[in-house]
Amino acid sequence: MPPSEGETAPDFETLYCDGETFRAGTLADRLDGGAVLVFSGFAFNAINENWYKQYDRAGWATFDVPVVGVFRDGPYAVNAFLRDIDSPFGAFADVEATAAADYGLLTERPGMAGVRTAQRAVFVLDDDRTIRYSWVGDDWISPVPRDEIEAAVARL
Repeated sequence: MPPSEGETAPDFETLYCDGETFRAGTLADRLDGGAVLVFSGFAFNAINENWYKQYDRAGWATFDVPVVGVFRDGPYAVNAFLRDIDSPFGAFADVEATAAADYGLLTERPGMAGVRTAQRAVFVLDDDRTIRYSWVGDDWISPVPRDEIEAAVARL
């Protein structure tokens, strides 16, 4: 079960990608007054391209806290995706899906022979990793509640 508002978000260590390089890092390393943690399945797909471009157009890169993605891909694919869409955001390459598992988000992908990835989810965290807002999607395509996420970030 995914963590709820008021709970401490699990820390995890995996490869952090900035669009050019990658290195081992933890969620705690990425907190800068908090963070917006965005879980998705695989990086390269039209849905992610659409949503990440919308986050950029909505001004999420100007938040006082970083926006950090989590993808079930290797670091080369994550960096290629970030470069391809000219993204201002960084992301974790959750190759083994350990972060997704820690957050209770793993779900089987229909038609993908037992492959499991994270459900789409967004967590707004404060500097102590306390979850101040939590959203878990019911499907792969519905929009995230941007107004609610932006309001939660404003309250940090």
